[in-house]
Amino acid sequence: MKKMPMLKTAMTAFPYSISLDASFDEASELMALHSVRHLPVTKDRQVVGVITDRDMTSAMQLRSQTSDTSGLNVSDLYIADPYIVSIDEPLDNVLLTMANRHIGSAIITKAGKLVGMFTSVDACRSFGEYLREHFPHPTDDEVA
Repeated sequence: MKKMPMLKTAMTAFPYSISLDASFDEASELMALHSVRHLPVTKDRQVVGVITDRDMTSAMQLRSQTSDTSGLNVSDLYIADPYIVSIDEPLDNVLLTMANRHIGSAIITKAGKLVGMFTSVDACRSFGEYLREHFPHPTDDEVA
């Protein structure tokens, strides 16, 4: 019997996070520097939300006439009710919940502490690896 992949093997461990009182520019720079599209938002070391590149792009479009984002903070843009799951949650539950809720990420915790981020990119990577393992590409010998 084959075992289902574990969430902890598919997630991005030790994700970057940003404080609720950080500025828009700080969040934008952190995302760009680390090539991420989702940042857990924290207050007093507790996860209180998530901010995405889509949230930031929308804010920039609303302010496009002035191109001024200096007055915006993470607290103005973040999603206050993110999908947070325990690291022990079965991977299939996380995938199906993300699909049903039409969301691109899950914040992973262990004993209430942030330990990972699972995004649609992680899901694609994990599923691609699963497919390659179970359905390997034919070798040159097999093709001929």
